[in-house]
Amino acid sequence: MKVLDKIALVLFSSIILILSALLCFMIFGWIRLDVVNMYMKELLNNQTACNITLGILVALILLSIKGIFFSTDSKKDKDKNMDNGILIENENGKLLISRDTIQNLVSGVVKGFENTQDVTSKVILTSDNNINIDVTLFVTQEAIIKDLSNKLQLKIKEVIKNSIDIDIKEVNIKVRNIAPKEESVEE
Repeated sequence: MKVLDKIALVLFSSIILILSALLCFMIFGWIRLDVVNMYMKELLNNQTACNITLGILVALILLSIKGIFFSTDSKKDKDKNMDNGILIENENGKLLISRDTIQNLVSGVVKGFENTQDVTSKVILTSDNNINIDVTLFVTQEAIIKDLSNKLQLKIKEVIKNSIDIDIKEVNIKVRNIAPKEESVEE
């Protein structure tokens, strides 16, 4: 919550509390209506007090319009949660799965395949709230890149769906380079 929102909330809460207390006092007869009427007439007859009151009322009107129509907790808060990870909510509570967790799952899947080396991954939330994963890796010379990438994409989607029940829209694989063949040293 932004500072201005906090100030507006405290200010409106205080005003509602004061008005509620005054109305209760008037209903119970502890404050007479003619006394309140007299103070209001004095306030309206004094030009300086009238201007100050008008300025405060205009500020309160602007704050109320801002609070009603320009709330800050919609998409921005969801994006903040995505900065830290993916927030999953159900009837039992909330679960925040960090990006690192998903990236480690992807690394584990890729390392389970032969002909892959040096994997890095990135979790991306698209504008239409889909989750994409970009995987960058090195492959060995023996790798059939087309088959390997297709198997990787399917396996990554399957493992993430089974582990954390999240559907991945796309798994984009970038083969950075072909790792040189390790030559065995004969003695």
